[in-house]
Amino acid sequence: MNQSSNVGEDRQIYLSADLACRLAAIDIGSNSVRLLVAEALRGGNYRILDEEREPTRLGRSVSSQGRLDDESMDRTVAALRTFKEIATGFQVTRLRTIATCAVRESRNGPEFCRRVREEVGLEVEVISGEREARLAFSSVQHAFDLSGRNTIVADIGGGSTEIVFATGNLIESIFSTPLGAVRLTEQFGLGECCDGADAIRGLERLDEEINGVLKKRTTRPLFAPHLLVGCGGTFTTLAELMMAAKREFDTPVAGYTISQAEVHHLLDRMRKSPLRARRSMPGMTPDRADIIIAGLTIVDALMRRFRVNMLAIHTRGVRDGLLREMIDEQAVGGEGDDDAHREAAIERLAAACSGEVEHGRKVAALAGRIFEQLAVPLELPPGDKLLLECAARLQDVGYVINYDQHHKHSYHLIRNSRLPGLRSHDIEMIANVARYHRGAHPKRKHENISRLSSDDQRRVQRMAAILRVAGGLDRSRSQQVRDVFARVDDGRVVLDVVADQEPQVDIWGAERRTDLFEKVYGMKMDLRWAGAVDAS
Repeated sequence: MNQSSNVGEDRQIYLSADLACRLAAIDIGSNSVRLLVAEALRGGNYRILDEEREPTRLGRSVSSQGRLDDESMDRTVAALRTFKEIATGFQVTRLRTIATCAVRESRNGPEFCRRVREEVGLEVEVISGEREARLAFSSVQHAFDLSGRNTIVADIGGGSTEIVFATGNLIESIFSTPLGAVRLTEQFGLGECCDGADAIRGLERLDEEINGVLKKRTTRPLFAPHLLVGCGGTFTTLAELMMAAKREFDTPVAGYTISQAEVHHLLDRMRKSPLRARRSMPGMTPDRADIIIAGLTIVDALMRRFRVNMLAIHTRGVRDGLLREMIDEQAVGGEGDDDAHREAAIERLAAACSGEVEHGRKVAALAGRIFEQLAVPLELPPGDKLLLECAARLQDVGYVINYDQHHKHSYHLIRNSRLPGLRSHDIEMIANVARYHRGAHPKRKHENISRLSSDDQRRVQRMAAILRVAGGLDRSRSQQVRDVFARVDDGRVVLDVVADQEPQVDIWGAERRTDLFEKVYGMKMDLRWAGAVDAS
């Protein structure tokens, strides 16, 4: 369905407004290309000025031939040229263009991007499946109240399906799968699907493929999901078909809810209908009739795999998330704001998840003190102090899921968070250090560690060793340890602990957590109470 806004006379009104906050986002998908033009408003929101969608089927031959075909590329380039002219007419100050699965996977994807740059003048950002999922989730966050709810977000495109597990507004896991409505339709010859032995066997193979991929590429959620939120044309078409069947003509698509049983019954009906009959169904978008069976089969499999009974429709998605990201970047301003924004983000995350904000602050302060005093004798990279302190502040955010394995959950929650001023690699390091603040020692066989270089693995071990000791120094959760003085003395590391009263529990807690430190640094550690005054 073409979701273009009927701007008409309003366009002239908008063109006379302040043009400084006009932005545009283009999403080059495997099935269609979409444009969103908007005017940024205060508070991170925006007003839509125009929307366009053009079904170009760019990804139709990628799974079979591994490349984009010339006809689809021609249609896509033509659509992009038109979209750029529309954005230029609105005098946007910034235009970003992203491409997803089809361009990402095709051998001639770089050639396509070069052609767009030369013929249209647009620079295409080819984003990963994980980034695609993050943008979709960002969009869902602004449309749904996720507080106190365990949610699964699925974005079904032409070439892939991205899946997010979230607890409240926090991402716990992200999965990117090669399950797309266009890809599967082409792979299993579903366009003309109806009764007959060949068609039935094709549908059985489709079910086997989707179930197999989901089993291999995803895990079951650690929580009981309350809701599946669906993004993409498959979901909006599903809603329109259901509303037409129920004669709910005045019901908005956004937020419309559908049960798993209703999805399954509609899918069964679609599988028995030839393409011509599907095209004429009330609520059906004609250019989606041939791929709707594959799309609905993915939806049905997702609900069964993750044991969720209720689906809610989201009418926005990746381009909305991209536009909101552009607005956020514009609002943040210069680099000088990074420290304050990062501090605020850490405080929000820790407060929302752990209930251990003061403990985290104290552990961070003690870890930072140990690090800076031992940095020279132990040859520690100065930049790791910030990463260590961030990990200490966030080490317990996994409490929001459960206590027993909270260090593992902390890793996922931190890894999928946004911490302004830190690169994605820095956030990965912070997540790993927090992961090992308790429990097993870092091991190369652990998946999260195996993704790091040998040098980074060593850095994680060294930071985690300090974090464990610092965490033990607030074992009582009373923050009675005011300071710590660390030094290397005769081949041993000595920690003088400053507190008004002897912190027996805290020293005991730290002594129980020195094993990783002694293993990593090859030195014994001695802890002692230095009294209430400075030990210097």
